[in-house]
Amino acid sequence: MPEDAKRLPPWIRARSPLGSATEAVREILKRYRLNTVCQSAACPNAGECFAEGTATFMILGRECTRDCRFCAVRPGEPGPPDPSEPERVAAAAQELGLHHVVVTSVTRDDLPDGGAGHFAATIRAIRTLCPEATVEVLTPDFGGDPGAVAAVVAAGPDVYNHNVETVPRLYPVVRPGARYWRSLELLRRVKELAPGMRTKSGLMVGLGEREEEIMAVLSDLRAAGCEMLTIGQYLRPSRDHLPVAEYVPPERFAAWAEWARAMGFVHVAAGPLVRSSFHAGEAMGAEGPSRFG
Repeated sequence: MPEDAKRLPPWIRARSPLGSATEAVREILKRYRLNTVCQSAACPNAGECFAEGTATFMILGRECTRDCRFCAVRPGEPGPPDPSEPERVAAAAQELGLHHVVVTSVTRDDLPDGGAGHFAATIRAIRTLCPEATVEVLTPDFGGDPGAVAAVVAAGPDVYNHNVETVPRLYPVVRPGARYWRSLELLRRVKELAPGMRTKSGLMVGLGEREEEIMAVLSDLRAAGCEMLTIGQYLRPSRDHLPVAEYVPPERFAAWAEWARAMGFVHVAAGPLVRSSFHAGEAMGAEGPSRFG
């Protein structure tokens, strides 16, 4: 846990990444030279996911070209995309026996297509080696480039996820390189290109947002055609990141989930330790034992 455990409320407790299954996952990731958002973003659920024999792949390097104030992924100048990475991701997914493969990335504003072609190549590689698996991508905003979004959609993921992360008022502080309207437009564009493709987005809370602002974001997401939603507690990765304004109790997450379902979201995961890809396969009916489970 990145924050001092003594100051965390009792409802925020994560499972330690221990056990043989955890070590097996780490070994596979190391052997295929792959990054995961579980490790790079200091996810509190890394232990539980690794123990279940799964992970969320993070492509296009370890360094991000943006410096969002909430994110543990380090900013910097990433190297060129590795053309062998899509096949290595697919091979690792096959060896892990994944039923639902989640792929995300750092933001690559330095690339002409923002890395969209690399996403598409990774989806195609997974389809080849893991034809029975469902595929979910969590992409950056590609700087608002509609062609980049179209390239990822054309590769045919089952779920297209893009997180709005927070309420519009907090964007200048939380995600200064992003634009709220741009994220909504991306989700809207996906549904225009592929009406049958599931779209998903996520929010962090505990950054100083107001109740009415959260409800307005949920309404905006539904208006953009978004069908799947995650809401989780922001946890400060380090003292260099934004402080937590509030630890939200579980009952408020339950109330937001109820509101979201009433608004028409077909799948909602809301809770203090919920993250974008945590138990993501459940929404697709793709949960099942990995080779370690």
